[in-house]
Amino acid sequence: MLTLAFNAAAIALYLAASGYLISQLLSKQAAAISWLRSFALSALVFHGMGVFSIIFSPEGYNLGFLKVSSMIFWVINLLVLASSLKKPLHNLFVFLFPLSALSVGVSLFSTSPITPYGAIGIEIVTHIFLSFLAYSLLTIATLQALLLAYQNYQLRHKHPMGMTRVLPPLQTMETLLFELLWAGELLLTLSILTGFLFLEDLFAQHLVHKTAFSLLAWAIYAILLWGRHRSGWRGTQAVRWTLGGFVALMLAYFGTKLVLEIILA
Repeated sequence: MLTLAFNAAAIALYLAASGYLISQLLSKQAAAISWLRSFALSALVFHGMGVFSIIFSPEGYNLGFLKVSSMIFWVINLLVLASSLKKPLHNLFVFLFPLSALSVGVSLFSTSPITPYGAIGIEIVTHIFLSFLAYSLLTIATLQALLLAYQNYQLRHKHPMGMTRVLPPLQTMETLLFELLWAGELLLTLSILTGFLFLEDLFAQHLVHKTAFSLLAWAIYAILLWGRHRSGWRGTQAVRWTLGGFVALMLAYFGTKLVLEIILA
């Protein structure tokens, strides 16, 4: 019952915060940062208690597709909240709050097999932790790229009103995007390396597709960062490469788990 209560409270807070953000955007006013952070922090506390009680069950780890999705959204929101203390990332909550509420809701009604605690060593836990952080940071970068694309579109069509008016300058948005991409690529590199070191049989563990798509995502992000360094890639070109890397990354993890746990179950 406590698990249900924690997650229900998180959903209510996420939805309330979403309503507040949407009302501010429709009225073309900037959201009050203090209120926004209070909503986010309160939702994170309940979301954290709820998702951790689900994943770390008395019988073992519950690492099902929808359960892990909820945890990743918790990590993403935590990173955005912490980063917003120094960087203008709080606008990402307009995407994150409703998606987080949906993720928490569906995770409550999904079933998945339990992995006993002794079945996973500290090395695998380290790999999983690095993967979570990499996916979270690169998801934040993707949301930032979508905001950048919207801002670019509005400015090109001479519509500097509405949401564009409350966003940071275009150059600041691009700088933030590539800072997130660099951090996410570093963590993705560590995740892939630990996977090769600690996972014994990729074929037996149904991980060959995950590895292939992870390497593809790593290559796409690497090309983008190299293009930025060498040729100053920006704007639409940067957004397209970011979205391409994100699609490959999501196929690496969520595509594999979706097929194994839901389609083939």
